[in-house]
Amino acid sequence: MTLSDESAITKWLVRADADGPTADTLGARFASSQTAPAGALVLGVRPGEWIIVGAAGEVAAATADLDGLDSGEFTSALDWTHGRAMYRVTGHEATRMLEKVCGIDWSDHMTPDGAVLSASVALVTCDIARNDVSHDETASTPSYLILCDRSFGQYLFDALIDAGNEFGLTVPAGGVS
Repeated sequence: MTLSDESAITKWLVRADADGPTADTLGARFASSQTAPAGALVLGVRPGEWIIVGAAGEVAAATADLDGLDSGEFTSALDWTHGRAMYRVTGHEATRMLEKVCGIDWSDHMTPDGAVLSASVALVTCDIARNDVSHDETASTPSYLILCDRSFGQYLFDALIDAGNEFGLTVPAGGVS
């Protein structure tokens, strides 16, 4: 099982009408995620609120169409890259580790691959997306993206390490960015 700091990955927050053209353009509905055609991951974190994560070009492509919408709908898009920390926990013991710091039911039927939710993780308000790592068409490894305000980043990273130690957690060199 691994814990990696992915805070440097581009992150944008988009807010708009939950049932308007922006929602149709982004595709991911509340509590779900979807990969955009350019490769960015769109997380439907709340009704009318999305977080888009990926390489800078992928996120730019995913948000480019928002300027061209002629709907009269108010839409805001904000670069959140430096304001939010993001960690990835990957491994078959990830759910057991997360159970130690979060009161969510992590079973596959409650939080399947693609699920998005908000919860307290080690007493920090977080947005969490299950984003399994595929090995081929038949096998994947459970993986979770955990986003929080950057000011809580080091605390949350340390709490996740503490929760994962008994499960053989490894942390790639580099620590928190």
